[in-house]
Amino acid sequence: MSPHLRLVTLPDPRPPLVSTEQIYDLPDQPFVQDSLALDFDADEDDEEEERARLTTRGQLPDPGPVVEQLAQAIVEVMAGLRPPPQLVRWTSPEVYAVLCRRSHVAARRALPRRPAIVRRIRVQEPADGVAEAAAVVVHHDRVRALALRLVGLDRRWVVVQLQIG
Repeated sequence: MSPHLRLVTLPDPRPPLVSTEQIYDLPDQPFVQDSLALDFDADEDDEEEERARLTTRGQLPDPGPVVEQLAQAIVEVMAGLRPPPQLVRWTSPEVYAVLCRRSHVAARRALPRRPAIVRRIRVQEPADGVAEAAAVVVHHDRVRALALRLVGLDRRWVVVQLQIG
């Protein structure tokens, strides 16, 4: 007896195409991670809890090396060379959502010729537990600037605002 062969078509393994309108058409709700849904809307109780989590400058590491490493990682995420979840612990949900969108767009482009390099950073500490930094980055033969605001939460620096120039 010969075995009967049956032809089965396989589904297309490629992900669906995403249009430009879908990338920039953001929902009204904040970005939520896959496995954990949290409400980041601040109530009065949440504000008290947030103040309890704030860390003073004496309990935080020097912001200079942290900013340098975070700036390099942020640029690599935006170029599609590093996965965004590596920065989830070091960024606020709003900044993380921006980085995820930029990474998604970058993944559709060709890989860059050279990785980005952080050339110089400047860090100021305007208040206790707050650091503001500027980084000069060379990427694709262009000089770009990053501005970051970091706040001390749970004894680590967290990027709460990010401006890319």
